[in-house]
Amino acid sequence: MITLGFLGSFGHCVGMCVPLTTAFSLSLTQQQTFPPWQQQFTFHLLLNLGRLLSYTLVGAGIGALGSVLIAGGQMAGDGSWLRQGIAILTGLMLIWFGIVQVKPQFLPRLPFLHPLTQGNLHNRLSAAMVRLSFHTKWWTPAALGIVWGLMPCGFLYAAQIKAAETGSFWRGAAILFAFGLGTVPTMLGVGVSTAVIGTNQRSQLYRLAGWLTIFIGVLTLVRTGDGHGLIYITGHGALLCLMLALIARPIRRVWAQPLKYRRTLGVGAFVLALVHVGHTIQHTLGWNWQAVFFMLPQHQFAIACGIMALLLITPAAFTSFDRLQKTLGKHWRQLHLLSVPALVLCAIHVVLIGSHYLGTLQQTWRNYLFVAGLGLLTLGVLLVRSRWFWSILSLEKFYAPPLRHNQ
Repeated sequence: MITLGFLGSFGHCVGMCVPLTTAFSLSLTQQQTFPPWQQQFTFHLLLNLGRLLSYTLVGAGIGALGSVLIAGGQMAGDGSWLRQGIAILTGLMLIWFGIVQVKPQFLPRLPFLHPLTQGNLHNRLSAAMVRLSFHTKWWTPAALGIVWGLMPCGFLYAAQIKAAETGSFWRGAAILFAFGLGTVPTMLGVGVSTAVIGTNQRSQLYRLAGWLTIFIGVLTLVRTGDGHGLIYITGHGALLCLMLALIARPIRRVWAQPLKYRRTLGVGAFVLALVHVGHTIQHTLGWNWQAVFFMLPQHQFAIACGIMALLLITPAAFTSFDRLQKTLGKHWRQLHLLSVPALVLCAIHVVLIGSHYLGTLQQTWRNYLFVAGLGLLTLGVLLVRSRWFWSILSLEKFYAPPLRHNQ
């Protein structure tokens, strides 16, 4: 987390916070004609200590909230569904933030965080802080730093999400403290760093921090829980993402929002499928490939269907780039249409091997209910993609035909 804060501070913090830091310096300069460097250093040291305190308190609060949510009963264990769900969400969001740092236009902004990152709120808080900086109290820079630490920041969200996943007051505080500590050298010596390090070098460091964020996200997914619950969650998560990706285009005239995230949903399905396979190999097979030959034929067939489904969506995942879409032309759509049979194979895989479906020896009415529900969902996705389905409902005008490759 210290490394993440340090590397990211050269790109994000220099770009977003240097104007604010410069304004603080100018306000101090106007108070005294020639302030000595010791006074500037003390001012910015108190400013950053206040920001560090704010980060730490926020991290402690987020971690404490997480500890309250998992404080009782089965939710307290490492293998609990809530802890695993939080860890999975944390890992996926860290990967999302990391990808946005590496390639800003590849993924859209998260819709529920977008209102917090609007420039108006940031600008209003900045203006208020600059006005406050003209006060001459000794504690003014520390107060400014505390308020500064509460400002909306997309880069800071990555550390806050990781703090929430800890489910601990002290570990949450430590996560945000370490992250803030990593940003202090750049912010404290911002005048020197901006002169020595050029824009291109800062951009490279910021992208490197993005790769580090992705690595932390992947590590969070891999180390989640005891694996058995994660197998269930990631498998269903991959299936849900694939379904949403497949219906995003046909329903765009009725509901346009999912189409913005179709690429994200498709790649998310692939990532979750990989995590699902990895945990299955680790926790179910124990890396003993011979164990497959001692399984029931039904389970062996289910595993084969799952492997085939993963192979079918792999080309779509690796060609989800604008440049490759233009290069491949009509062949790009043909590759991505392989996701349709992959969906059917995924559904068969889940039904035949899932413990909530037909994968258990003792089946109840709930198992058959789950089978019927998944079957209807899969059939619904296939029907939504069919023009015939819209025509028999007399809703053909709402059906969105496939986009041409140059669109």
